[in-house]
Amino acid sequence: MVFSPRLQQLIDALRCLPGVGPKTAQRMSFHLLERDQDGARHIAESIGAALEHIGHCSRCRMLTEQDICEICASRSRDQSLLCVVETPADVIAVEQSAAYRGMFFVLMGHLSPLDGIGPDELGMELLSERMTSGDVKEVILATNPTVEGEATAHYIAELATRAGLVTTRIAHGVPVGGELEFVDGGTLTHAFAGRRTYD
Repeated sequence: MVFSPRLQQLIDALRCLPGVGPKTAQRMSFHLLERDQDGARHIAESIGAALEHIGHCSRCRMLTEQDICEICASRSRDQSLLCVVETPADVIAVEQSAAYRGMFFVLMGHLSPLDGIGPDELGMELLSERMTSGDVKEVILATNPTVEGEATAHYIAELATRAGLVTTRIAHGVPVGGELEFVDGGTLTHAFAGRRTYD
């Protein structure tokens, strides 16, 4: 079916969202135009305001409206711990666990030479500056357990070693409440490699 040019443009625009295919984008478009035009205006205004006012923290690269984000500006956080993650969503996940009170560095991706993503695109120069500032004592590698995430972790570990810092990797293994028969082989391998004494 042929849609009007502006409707097709809206459908195509919504497809940029993760997990949104052509049918979902079409349903969203019809819903916004037919049933929720006020919601559509609110979305448009919110996106415009976010694009205009949200940038990256100059220390950790987290999304923020200030030059320095709230985490970096906080005096109650442990400055000696630096957790390196791939995305701002990873920061939120760690923060929601309430298990970590150190600092962060957000790579905004992972090393992927085939996609043209190298150390410069991930802010490795800024990360090196943070690691050699004298405040950081331990770098916690919290990149995803993918091939690219592991390669990125290895690269950062080398930088941290050269800076004389302790480097640790978050544990990977069987999820709480998980059953072994449903856990994949790679996860089990990590779980056995990262085993510890039972207290």
